[in-house]
Amino acid sequence: MRLFTEANERFETHSYPATTQELIDEYGDLELMLPNGSETIETALSRVGNETYPNAEAARLAVYGAVSDKAIGRKFYSDRDPVASGERGYEQISF
Repeated sequence: MRLFTEANERFETHSYPATTQELIDEYGDLELMLPNGSETIETALSRVGNETYPNAEAARLAVYGAVSDKAIGRKFYSDRDPVASGERGYEQISF
């Protein structure tokens, strides 16, 4: 993912195993550019709790899974799911 390029590069050169706190101490101020804003690695990883990552891939996946909803495009959007009970339905568009 292009938006995480710098974080990916740094995680690849880090020595593992590494804890959440070690990654925050080392890279916490690194800004992650997201589709709807940005946040730091510290902000993302603070949602994870204290974990130990055996390799760069595990650390990267932890960050991917911990970023806020700023990382998603249209929140709650799906053109495939049925309308939930109590929600107003979508108007069908004919092409």
